[in-house]
Parts: sequence; structure tokens; C-alpha cells
Amino acid sequence: MQTSLPNWLMQRAFLTPERVAVYDERAQKTFMELHESAAKKARQLASAGVRKGDIVAVFMKNSVAMIELIHALHYLGAVVLLQNTRLTSYELAWQLKDSGAVCVIADDELADRIEENVRVITVSELSALPKAEAEFQQYYHLDDVATIMYTSGTTGKPKGVLQTYGNHWWSAIGSALNLGLHENDCWLAAVPFFHISGLSIMMKSVIYGMSMYVMRAFDAKKANDLIIAGKVTIMSVVSAMLQKMLADLGERRYPETFRCMLLGGGPAPKPLLEACKANGIPVYQTYGMTETSSQIVTLAPEYSLTKLGSAGKPLFPAQLRIEKDGKAARPYEHGEIVVKGPNVTKGYLHRPDATEEAIRDGWFYTGDIGYIDEDGFLYVLDRRSDLIISGGENVYPAEIEAVLLSHEAVEEAGVTGIDDETWGQVPCAFVKLKSGYSVTAEQLKQFCQERLAKYKIPKQIYFVEQLPRNASQKLLRRELKQLIPNN
Repeated sequence: MQTSLPNWLMQRAFLTPERVAVYDERAQKTFMELHESAAKKARQLASAGVRKGDIVAVFMKNSVAMIELIHALHYLGAVVLLQNTRLTSYELAWQLKDSGAVCVIADDELADRIEENVRVITVSELSALPKAEAEFQQYYHLDDVATIMYTSGTTGKPKGVLQTYGNHWWSAIGSALNLGLHENDCWLAAVPFFHISGLSIMMKSVIYGMSMYVMRAFDAKKANDLIIAGKVTIMSVVSAMLQKMLADLGERRYPETFRCMLLGGGPAPKPLLEACKANGIPVYQTYGMTETSSQIVTLAPEYSLTKLGSAGKPLFPAQLRIEKDGKAARPYEHGEIVVKGPNVTKGYLHRPDATEEAIRDGWFYTGDIGYIDEDGFLYVLDRRSDLIISGGENVYPAEIEAVLLSHEAVEEAGVTGIDDETWGQVPCAFVKLKSGYSVTAEQLKQFCQERLAKYKIPKQIYFVEQLPRNASQKLLRRELKQLIPNN
């Protein structure tokens, strides 16, 4: 069995040298130009002492330079640690120490955020370095670690997820077998490369020979303009991005050249999906995580309303089951989502205990709760750690949040469990209203009563200015209680 493949960017530059690899608002580069830039940067990194096997942190915002740098590090056989640019100095220092990174390559304006005692090379400093002779990886061994990303750590300390070349390869193949591959495809990268959804676009680009358009930061108007102009055919988004794009779109429609809006980052509110359907936007809902190297389950648009709320079926190379009390659950029976496939991580950096707990007999235990219907479609309910048990009933905060978010006045919603003498725990909701809207807690409870079982209705509803989120913009439900007045 083949366990290695030719260096992806080198092979792509050889196969289709003149094809455009990457655009941004200022310039474009062909695959050959991208290869030449990556090779130059690799030699400069070599002169800075970067060697095969080194863990090198990258602390940058989306840019063509960041793409070149990631490829350059892979040319040298270094492992790329992607750092979230929203992290605090304290969080950064912790990850750099935990990973043992030998140095950090940082955007000039971000460099002063790094306080850990580690070498920092700014993008400007790197470009001024001399070039040294270096031996490039001609082949990528599929079991070698290519990248590391720390999980957001909604429970306990973050863990470094090991992503191999094989994980990225099979993620790209699984996506192509699902979405197909068109000659004129161009993927809009408006999600950060330090997240797996963004990095996977970069990997797909060289594997497929597909152009990508890079946005330094998401801009709803710009994204719509690019789609309407026929410049991009696929885009990855989360619900909040898609809502902003819909608001900006107004009466306009996307052309037929736009074929896929890949929606991830948690269950989507029903009104959003219905608005997309009404506007003819081809939404593919997905379920995935850092540990699965992006999507592992995807729902095609033809099922977007008949299987409303479902994340879909596993990608071709992957498998999925729901487990309850150590056994496979029956259709509609709630349990832990367990996945398997060549795109699934081989474990966590320096954490054999966490690896052993998460991966058993080749199956990855996600910690997420869901069920599968009789047709094999997955429905994701919640994180197991956020589960509320009220009077013996399992209550999933995401289900209540989805109902609250479907109210026209609600912009954001978070739900957690609070102690209750009678029921053990009851749901408590925290709501941020849209600008210019008003609604009372009683009206929201009434709204919930029409849509939820009695035990799922929030006992209390608090109106807040903002909800606690981590650097990845994930809701920190465990911190919601701190928003209770006089708590």
C-alpha cells in the first residue's frame, strides 16, 4: 500500500504550472509562482535554523504570504502549529510552552502579543533573511504529522490535535467525492487558516489544482460581490457569516456559477435555512471538528428541508455510529457520536491519556451527543459536557438556543443548567437582542412553550449585552452563570 505521495505543491506546479493558485484583492499567483515563493521562504527559514521535525508556530492573519509560509515549512519537513490570532497573550504562551515550538513566525503587527520566552521572527524579518541550502521533502509520508491545532478547550486545558498529511489528503478526497470537482472551481477562503475549515481549503487547492480567493478578514458585502461577479463557486461559512451575507444580499440572487455554500460550526437555525432555500442559495450543512480535519458528515441541498436540522451522512471514506452504554444505539436513540476514517486524528500532542480516552479500537469518541434516523442521517444535539439533566430528562442547550434564535428579535442565545430544588437542574437562557427590537422574558417563554416540551422551557431568561465566547467564537456555556445578576 502506498504510504507516501509526491510533495503536493511541487507536483501541482509540475502538472499545471500556469493555472492560477491564489488570488486576493491585490494580486494573483500561479501554482509555479506559489512553488517558487515557498521554495525561497523555505531556504530563508533554513538559514534561520528551522530543521525537519521542528514544531514551528505560525501567528498570522489570512494572506498569500501565510499560504507560502505553510508550504515552505512543509518543504523543510517542519510541523506547522497554527495559532489563533484572537488568543490572549496568556493563552498563546501556554500553547507555545505546551507544544515545545522552536520559534514563532508572526505578522509584524501581531508579534508583540507573544510573551512566551520563544524566538519570534516577523514576516518582515523573514523576508530579509539570506537563503541557505536546504533539503526539501520530495514526498509526504501520509502518517507524518503536518499540522497541529489546539482545540478550543471548552472543558479544561486545550489539547494539541495532531493532523497528518494523510488526514488532510483523505479530507480533500472525501470532500471531492461528495461535492464533485468542476474545472472552473474557485473556493472563497473567508474563514481563518488557523481553523481547520480554512486550512482545509488551502490543502484542497493544491491537491485539486483549484484556485482559491483569500480574504484577510470576512466581509459580507465583498463576499456577495465576488459570488455575484462569478469569481468564486464555493464558500465555507458559519451561521453568523451566512446571516450577514443574507442581510446584505437583499433582493439580489446568486448566479448559477455559485454551487456550494458549505455551512459548519454547529446546528443552523431553521429560519436561516428556510431563507437560504427561498433565495436559491445551495447550502450544504456539515458536521466536523479539528480532530476530523474538517467535515466528516455533510448534508446535500436536496435534503436541506426534508431533513431539516440534520448534518447529513458521512463522507465516502468515513464511518459513523451512535453509541449508548457501550452498544450501538437504535434509530432516534440519543447517544455519543463516534466516527472513524482516514481523516481522523491519530491523537493529541504529549497527551497519551487523552488520546487513549478519545480513540478506542480505531473509533474516535467525539463527546458530542446525537442520533441517527432510519435513513442514516445524523442529527447533532449537543456537547455531552453541556448536557442538562432535569428531573431525569436529558435537556440539550443547543435545542433551546435554536428555538430562541428563531425568534425575530433574538440575535444570540446561550443556555445552561442552574440548580433547582425540585428538578435537580433547570434550563436558564441568556439572550442578546437585535438592535431596534424589543421583547420581554415572558413573551420569549411563551414563544418557547409553543415549540418545546415543558421541561425544556427556560426557567429564567436574562437579557445581556454579549455572551462569553472563546477565541474561536464558540459559546462558553460554563461561563454563562456568571452573567446572573448578584450571582
